[in-house]
Amino acid sequence: MRRVYLDSNATTPVLPQVLDAMRPYYLEEFGNASSIHHHGQHARAAVERARESVARLLGCRAAEIVFTSGGTEADNLAIFGLAQPGDHIITSQIEHHAVLNAAKQMEKRGCAVSYLPVDSDARVDPDDVRDALRPNTKLISIMTANNETGVLEAVEEIGRIAAEADVYFHSDAVQAAGKVPLDVKAIGCDLLSISGHKFHGPQGTGALYVRRGTLLEAMLYGGNHERQRRAGTENLPAIVGLGQAAEIALRGFEDGSVERIRTMRDRFEQGILSRVDACGVNSGGAPRVPNTSNIYFDHIEGEAMVIALDLKGLAVSTGAACSSGAIEPSHVLTAMGLPSERARASIRFSLGKHNSEDDINLALLLVPETLARLRELSPTYPMASQSQI
Repeated sequence: MRRVYLDSNATTPVLPQVLDAMRPYYLEEFGNASSIHHHGQHARAAVERARESVARLLGCRAAEIVFTSGGTEADNLAIFGLAQPGDHIITSQIEHHAVLNAAKQMEKRGCAVSYLPVDSDARVDPDDVRDALRPNTKLISIMTANNETGVLEAVEEIGRIAAEADVYFHSDAVQAAGKVPLDVKAIGCDLLSISGHKFHGPQGTGALYVRRGTLLEAMLYGGNHERQRRAGTENLPAIVGLGQAAEIALRGFEDGSVERIRTMRDRFEQGILSRVDACGVNSGGAPRVPNTSNIYFDHIEGEAMVIALDLKGLAVSTGAACSSGAIEPSHVLTAMGLPSERARASIRFSLGKHNSEDDINLALLLVPETLARLRELSPTYPMASQSQI
């Protein structure tokens, strides 16, 4: 069976060039970057080259990059490293749980948190950010791109609001890195999180941009690694891979590969909308990253469709989360105002650099075919109801 992977917002395959760059650091160049001998010096040089590559991806100084174990740690370090009991935090209802659950934990520690609503396209109104400001507001945390819909937030405008109020601004850019150009100076943020495995780097590595002069309280205590901001021996092969993935991502904005993904995504959406009834693109009219499409298919259960497609060789996902054995509708889609039935019937398709036109052709064949079968079994689908009369 031929398998097609359209779930790149969950994780991406490591590109061959990234693996080739990492391989020597598992074998010959295995030193500890804190050691002063030959092996350690070579390791330190590799870490700093990767730091420079990530800095170029984000438009910042290399010294402003802190390597982490991924996006979750980067988000947590930004929030726990700045906020203190008595502070006020502003975030949104559609953030990744790495931010939402960190904010909830800060509430338990004595912080006040404002969870801003979004419009029907899952966009935060910058005026709501301004209106939520308080004298004790310490941090604003609004994502750059949403992981479920791909919608891009007005982070530059929010950055200006934060600067005017002299409030720290953090943005979770995990789903934006490698898909749209990022410039922390243009955004005006003090902190920004990325994760390597979302743009064809290795799992278990990420980075937090920390603007020069921003004082963070460390979450891990140990050695003086990462300028005393993140203790622990650097994950040398993964950091090298992250740096290589950053270089490939930068080239992608110039060599047409990002636009190729956008073209495939758009062709897929148009093909589905022309072949299938009672469906639509969630946030289809809003600015989005080029690889993401979130489509609702009325009269089905999304989880059933994910399983049925997987049995046919197509990997996709829903926006639903599983909690205590109960499938809850996506917090993002419900915040947009979708009824729970439609939120549960929404499927996320997300492309990567590994995908081809043939992958899209197969998806355009399998999705309508699978959907038709599921709807035949649905008591709410009009044709099914009529056939039973």
